[in-house]
Amino acid sequence: MWGMAATSDEDRLDRVQTLRTLRRSYDMARPQRRILHSALALVLVSTLVTLAGPLLLRYAIDHGIKDGNGRVLNWLIVVYLAITAFGYVVGRLQYLAINRAGEGFLRSLRLTVFGRLQRQSMAFFDREKAGVLVSRMTNDIESMGELIQFGLLQFVSAFLLLLLAVVVLFVMSWQLALVAMIVLPLLVLASIRFQKQSNRAYLDVREKVGDNLSTLQEGITGVRVIQAYGQQDARSRRFHSTNRALFDSHMHSVRVSTWYFGLVEFAGIAATGAIIGIGGWLVHRDAVSIGTVTAFILLLANLFDPVQQLSQLYNTVQSSTAALHKLFLIVDAKPDVDEVEHPTALPTRGAIDVVDVTFSYETADRPALRNVSISVADGERLALVGPTGAGKSTLAKLMARLYDPSMVDGSSGTVSFGGVDLRQSSMSDLRRRIVVVPQEGFCFGGTIRENVRIARSDASDVDVERAMASIGALERFLEFPEGLDTEVRERGSRLSAGERQLVALARAALVDPAVLVLDEATSNLDPGTEAVVERALESLMNGRTVIVVAHRLSTVRRADRIAVVDHGELVELGSHDELVALGGRYAALASAWEASQPNV
Repeated sequence: MWGMAATSDEDRLDRVQTLRTLRRSYDMARPQRRILHSALALVLVSTLVTLAGPLLLRYAIDHGIKDGNGRVLNWLIVVYLAITAFGYVVGRLQYLAINRAGEGFLRSLRLTVFGRLQRQSMAFFDREKAGVLVSRMTNDIESMGELIQFGLLQFVSAFLLLLLAVVVLFVMSWQLALVAMIVLPLLVLASIRFQKQSNRAYLDVREKVGDNLSTLQEGITGVRVIQAYGQQDARSRRFHSTNRALFDSHMHSVRVSTWYFGLVEFAGIAATGAIIGIGGWLVHRDAVSIGTVTAFILLLANLFDPVQQLSQLYNTVQSSTAALHKLFLIVDAKPDVDEVEHPTALPTRGAIDVVDVTFSYETADRPALRNVSISVADGERLALVGPTGAGKSTLAKLMARLYDPSMVDGSSGTVSFGGVDLRQSSMSDLRRRIVVVPQEGFCFGGTIRENVRIARSDASDVDVERAMASIGALERFLEFPEGLDTEVRERGSRLSAGERQLVALARAALVDPAVLVLDEATSNLDPGTEAVVERALESLMNGRTVIVVAHRLSTVRRADRIAVVDHGELVELGSHDELVALGGRYAALASAWEASQPNV
């Protein structure tokens, strides 16, 4: 599912995890620390300016209005206006500073996470769903963006304001301060309860949002199937159910907020009433001044508002910390297929030798391959055949080192090229020697020329054109209005399936590898386009070692040898004629192909 995923206990971090995540975030924000510290200093100044207003009013009442001293009063008015203007400027500066530091941190985080994702091996993407990873880079970082833009500033400001307001209250009058503190235990207990309830409500809302979005996505992407079987009403009822659950979840969160913020508001009114009553009595006894009581009443707002703000920000801080924790898990993930510190150079040509290889996917309950050994000579064409799930694609991926052999009983088999274990080579060297052409050609946004150049970023325009000409595809693309500079649009939507596959073959030709690993590059094409791609493919395979995962008899017959894989084991090996004469599994498979494709 794209977007917000359903939540569970993974959204709750214990205290140790939270502190570790925040400490790591602070370390990661090293380039932004100077700006961040400046922002925090500005927050402190802004908080002091906020507290200065009631104190100036106190002085104005006690020494200006009460004493009838117009000069003091006028002077305080000027000072108040100056401080207010200064506070406005400081407020804008702190907003800019904290956002600059925060956005700089998020920018670095995005680059770090994306770079780490690009270095992960295929096994990582087998474990992780693409939608979840996209959610990490969008929703999780977006939630941190909200915290940085508004929450962090508000959180620090509210904490400082609460702390300094309490100090100022006790300095002005410890008697009135104790009166104001009477409601504090009630607020603390209410805040603790609110945090627990709101956390559960928040997680439930996120889960219900995920369910609702999942139902919505299925209803849109599967609309053809829904209409084909007349299931519109059933899908509408399901969406009504998930939408109602989301509504109920939101209303529960509203009820949780209503009782808490109502209690905080009542506590503020009760404390203000007590200050007015007891303050009036203390004024009558000359224990405090009228200005002090007035300043107390104004400062009470600075005592209760931060409590509300800190409680509201609790979930935001928690979700952002959980999001950071998940992103750091991606950053810390070690690639299953990694490079050695001192790689060995691969020869330009050589045989591919697979020796006693076993491989298991993490999510599978049985090995995909068991003790497989095979040697592919330099320049030989080998076809891998077998039923679905037999392990032939896995074997091809191991030969290209998209995966590494699994460790069994303390040892693992080897896959080598020209006598060099692929695990001892550099990835850049490996990708120059062995190129994989997938079943479907994928195109990125950009021009045809840029898509071909992905295979070798330093290739010149002449190199690109020469590669396309070598497979007989240049003239076809030059017929486009903009030629090779034609924009292919997202996922190559402007090109046909065959043209996208020609781009994929041109990439391989640009690299000019010694070994081609093909996953039946023509199996998803229409007959008209298939002939064009077949000719290009034949040109590309000429003079190279070729390993093809075959799904068609026509492809298999062109191979020098055929390897039959079944239940993770290499069960037969030989030429087409040899295996047909053997009368084993390949003979049965070839007979089934011929029966289903009489034109072959």
